[in-house]
Amino acid sequence: MAQLNLTLLVIFISLFVSSVLVKSSLAKHNPQTVSYIESSCNGTLYQDLCIRCLAKYVKHYSTIDGPHHLAQVALSVSLSRALHTRGYLFKLAKELKTIKNKREYLTVKDCANQITDSVDQISQAIKELSRFSQHGSTINDDMLWHISNVETWVSTALTDASSCVDSFTSVRMSKRMAAIKVKAQNVAEVTSNALALFHRYALRSQQSAARTTKKP
Repeated sequence: MAQLNLTLLVIFISLFVSSVLVKSSLAKHNPQTVSYIESSCNGTLYQDLCIRCLAKYVKHYSTIDGPHHLAQVALSVSLSRALHTRGYLFKLAKELKTIKNKREYLTVKDCANQITDSVDQISQAIKELSRFSQHGSTINDDMLWHISNVETWVSTALTDASSCVDSFTSVRMSKRMAAIKVKAQNVAEVTSNALALFHRYALRSQQSAARTTKKP
């Protein structure tokens, strides 16, 4: 148990140090963008993770061009984490089946299927979001339908990832199971952040479109 707690502590410290280094680097080279990222992440549940993920994107791909682009990036981060975790889980499930560890195999396989569902839902949401630009600033039932689709798919993806996390309830988990729980929790957290950022973008789009519609 003490060794497991130490492992989780090391992971937490590593993430914290990474966050500080990324924000420090961006503040030096792109202060306006990092300020925009920080203000945008302010309304998410996992602010440090939100800033760290988006800052890494900016560090490699220049900048973020507004709330629509921000929502796209956040969903892309969520999809990337889900894909990575899915691959890890299926590989581990295969190994556990080989060594006939039935209990852990079934838990990991169920989790892998849930993360696979998350991958499918997030992929659909990204495709749907890419259609938003076709509607300009005109608010109508079609636009509201697209918004509802994205929100539903991302919410479902979050539920699937959270269900995977909740399946690891034992206090005395092996290091392997603890590592899986951390990965699944990360998928859930970045997906939660992506959903929050999309909610903000969708709300602003609707408000902007409504103002345009009311003009004489």
